[in-house]
Amino acid sequence: MHLMKDMGWIEVITGSMYSGKSEELIRRIKRARIARMKIQVFKPQVDDRYSKASVKSHDGDEAEAVAVPDSGILLRAVEKDTQVVAIDEVQFFDNGLVDVCRRLADQGKRVVVAGLDMDFRGQPFGPTPTLMAVAEFVDKLQAICIQCGNPANRTQRMINGKPALASEPTILVGAAESYEARCRSCHEVPR
Repeated sequence: MHLMKDMGWIEVITGSMYSGKSEELIRRIKRARIARMKIQVFKPQVDDRYSKASVKSHDGDEAEAVAVPDSGILLRAVEKDTQVVAIDEVQFFDNGLVDVCRRLADQGKRVVVAGLDMDFRGQPFGPTPTLMAVAEFVDKLQAICIQCGNPANRTQRMINGKPALASEPTILVGAAESYEARCRSCHEVPR
């Protein structure tokens, strides 16, 4: 990534579950701290799988975070002298997050977001796809398909060991008990 002086920008880290999105976000947070930048980290209140007060990767790495209910409160919580705003699980935020990220970047802040780009059906999920369109940098990470070992870019929701029906609710916060990484060929969404 090129260092850009005197301007803000948006970075998106996306992919399926188990692709390393939160791990990469935490890595970028650590690097910004090494550079002595002022950072604020946020996450949606709805995501309380591992911790209410931190962003945590599936492998246990974490960074302290503030849980917020919506994009408006997130915007009001960003301090004027903050240089880097990191936001995890952006798919759970309202679509107002896109304008919030734009405003923060326009204020000269580096905005780093991570989240799923597709729901369990393989459809665009929350504000992530729009953030990908307006971002300066996008990294789409791959997991490994649990069925065949190919690169996986889809998230398979499982209910009682079987693929979830398309009619299931879009949001179900969970981890290994509810989701698997799958490739295009192995991903199933029964109607």
